[in-house]
Amino acid sequence: MEKRRVVVTGIGAVTPVGNTAQETWESLRAGKSGIAPITFFDTEKFKAKLAAEVKGFEPKDYLEVNDLLRTDRYAQFAVAAAQQAVEESGVEGTVAPERFAVLFGTGIGGIGTFEKEHEKLLEKGPRRVSPLFVPMMISNMAAGMIALRHDCRGAAMPAVTACASGSNAIGEAMRMIRHGYADAVITGGTEAAVCPSAIAGFVNMQALSTAENPEEASLPFDRRRGGFVIGEGAAALVLEEYEHAKARGAKIYGEVCGYGSTCDAYHITAPHPEARGGAQAMKDAMDEAGYTDQDVVYVNAHGTGTPMNDVIETVAIKKALGAEAAAKAYVSSTKSMTGHMLGAAGAVEALACLFALQEGIIPPTINLKEQDEACDLNCVPQTAVQAEITLALSNSLGFGGHNACLAFRKV
Repeated sequence: MEKRRVVVTGIGAVTPVGNTAQETWESLRAGKSGIAPITFFDTEKFKAKLAAEVKGFEPKDYLEVNDLLRTDRYAQFAVAAAQQAVEESGVEGTVAPERFAVLFGTGIGGIGTFEKEHEKLLEKGPRRVSPLFVPMMISNMAAGMIALRHDCRGAAMPAVTACASGSNAIGEAMRMIRHGYADAVITGGTEAAVCPSAIAGFVNMQALSTAENPEEASLPFDRRRGGFVIGEGAAALVLEEYEHAKARGAKIYGEVCGYGSTCDAYHITAPHPEARGGAQAMKDAMDEAGYTDQDVVYVNAHGTGTPMNDVIETVAIKKALGAEAAAKAYVSSTKSMTGHMLGAAGAVEALACLFALQEGIIPPTINLKEQDEACDLNCVPQTAVQAEITLALSNSLGFGGHNACLAFRKV
């Protein structure tokens, strides 16, 4: 079967550093952080007190009042980002509905709704639980709502692979188009888990930073790092078959030219100590993208700022690229600014890769002041740098041993 080329023709975003794709990119390029004290609930009894919350988002700009009342925040983010991406792409109406699909990731789904309705159950009894509890909570609803809004009658599914969800969604959407199952796909990732139960769960497993200074909290590749800072939001991409996009004169951000998806098959939360899954995902994406030693590479690292992840990911990058090429590659973690957006992370980081390719600017790893000797890559500390890269790779690693790597090139 002929492999069709897949390009990105629209991007939307609602993130801790901007409520559009352009705002988000400008913040990342400038090294602007979205991390601050949590405002959604009282953190007095919590060890972790910081998060990267979305600010100034108005869901009523995207949803009618009746829809707002029956939609979890995670789905509101997804609908908003998807609408932005579709409107920018101009794809709507140019593809047969049966050839228009949705594949949208989330790690957790409507955990805020779950908390609220469970509290009602305990305090007021079962009769007070909302009849909309289940559809608001379930992880496929963001994909379903996007499909409903944009008349996407092809497949409409979630990708639920923890922190790899956004990247897996984009990669599987690329394969749907490449192998002829769709002509366009709305894809990406979303999450809204800045809530008491999620914060308590993550901090009790020692995954979250307990720093109270935002400049000392999300510290990828820094020897001072002590965990990630949770973030929220969504990013959406419109993927389209290249010839179709070209024929209608669409703006093209870049090509999704490679994808690797593996599992460590090792541990439910810890990465394999030899980075076997992460390295293989990168190699698979690079092979599909036609990597050569002439490529100038940027790796948007998973880079969570947890003690184990950053060291193991450094090993993965060296294994995939080889020691010499890894030393030359640009590597940065935009989680230093957005926090870890869980199921949305891979989609926001794909956005960063596409803009980096277009503008020849590598976003920085801010607050990287004491680089760990075990993370001895060019991690672009503090400020953005100019570089005419030819290949951008985005890594996502999730609980359950899930690994995903996306590869992008200019068109």
